[in-house]
Amino acid sequence: MATIKAAILGFGTVGQGIYHILNEKREELRDKLGIELEVAKILVRDTTRERVPGTAHLLTDSIDDVLSVKGIQVVFEAIVNEEPAYSYLKKAVEHKCHVVTANKVMFAKRGLELQELAKQNGVFVGYEATTAGGVPVIKTMKNILLVNDVTRIQGILNGTSNYILTKMRAEGWSFDEALREAQNLGYAEADPYNDVSGQDAFKKLMILSALAFGEQPDWADVEVVGIDGITSEQVKEATEQGLRYRHVAEVERLSDGKIIAKVGPMVVDKEHPLYPIDDVFNAVTMETNYIGTLTLVGPGAGMYPTASVMVEDYAEIIGKRAGFVVTI
Repeated sequence: MATIKAAILGFGTVGQGIYHILNEKREELRDKLGIELEVAKILVRDTTRERVPGTAHLLTDSIDDVLSVKGIQVVFEAIVNEEPAYSYLKKAVEHKCHVVTANKVMFAKRGLELQELAKQNGVFVGYEATTAGGVPVIKTMKNILLVNDVTRIQGILNGTSNYILTKMRAEGWSFDEALREAQNLGYAEADPYNDVSGQDAFKKLMILSALAFGEQPDWADVEVVGIDGITSEQVKEATEQGLRYRHVAEVERLSDGKIIAKVGPMVVDKEHPLYPIDDVFNAVTMETNYIGTLTLVGPGAGMYPTASVMVEDYAEIIGKRAGFVVTI
């Protein structure tokens, strides 16, 4: 049986999730894919800190060390910022490695470029985990786009913001109280700027725009408004009218071909598909020419939802190579 060697770049929450799933599912992956998967290297900043027992011998701080492993074929990337993530993945692709990424900041900006480079090198890029965590929006949209045109996308793409708005409505909390609770539960970072300002949702929206339309609007033209200006009084007033505040990211191709986008708070009624989406759940609604309107809902973040879709991306890549479909 063939052995495929894999590397994990970044070993925080998501990176550790990938490691655990690959080990727990090792036999199942072997049975379904007909290959043995071995995590050969884990790239970290600090090699003296063993985050998961039994992994010290796998740790390295050098991408060249990773790519020098004989038989390395797939790289899972779970680093936070654009760099060094893009440089690492570019090197991996040029080394003829498949790559699977969860990095929305990098992929929003460099995703089209990375996919073109992968095509030139005969490898695949998996990026389901960059957008909406455990919701299979990328996979679903790719299938839909084989026949349908997508004209408009609306989504709740940040679970932290959705949790805060939910608690402000259901519990009557202020924004600050709801944010504190989100931080206590680990839904929000100590610095929650990217979540509550709308920047996280914006990056995910740009990834969806690139997939649906093959391009993105000029980033400077997109209005991005967060939820930090919403008061408990506004939420209460909307609730009394049977309405709910949602933080919505939206992109649309107009009839003249122009792509417009915006991110910000929206008040929706019971007829709107995003009305029932509460807590840390994400949802993406797509308007298509043949199917009509389709909405996907699921958990937006966390170790296992994000890591599991990355492993599914890997299984899909191997299946494509071998000419069959794999589900985990």
